[in-house]
Amino acid sequence: MNDEVTQVRQPDGSWLLEASCYLDYPIEEVFAFFQDAHNLQVLTPEFLRFEVLTPKPIDMKTGALIDYRIRLRGIPLKWRTEITDWNPPHGFVDQQLRGPYRQWHHTHEFVAKDGGTVCTDRVRYKVFGGALIQRLFVRGDVDKIFRYRTEKMAEIFPPKVREPQTRSA
Repeated sequence: MNDEVTQVRQPDGSWLLEASCYLDYPIEEVFAFFQDAHNLQVLTPEFLRFEVLTPKPIDMKTGALIDYRIRLRGIPLKWRTEITDWNPPHGFVDQQLRGPYRQWHHTHEFVAKDGGTVCTDRVRYKVFGGALIQRLFVRGDVDKIFRYRTEKMAEIFPPKVREPQTRSA
């Protein structure tokens, strides 16, 4: 699985994180996993003590509100996002309404490719405290979160073992 996480500062002072990976599973199967917002707990590193507070089942659709609790450097915080776009099985967008960032706009994109799925996360975010806080605290944490997420997805969706094709004479 090819995975990559990059973060680039944007002209407006926000940061754009992009993370992508290839999973050897059909797009419908991969998207079904993301359709359950409670699976985000599995994809989040333990150091955040992440918990989805919204009770199951969450009706995932445009306008859905999801509440979470996290610990950021030991400080308990509540976080609320809204699903601002819902386009199964190709993607969705969640946007922070309340939480630890000045701005958090997260696009999840799923593209069918070679019998599997390319999963891409694009997060445009701004932090309280500007570039210094970004450099000292946030950049490394966000990088760890999305690298962990990619590793967990590889565990949940391990590469399939394919039988070698034999040539017929």
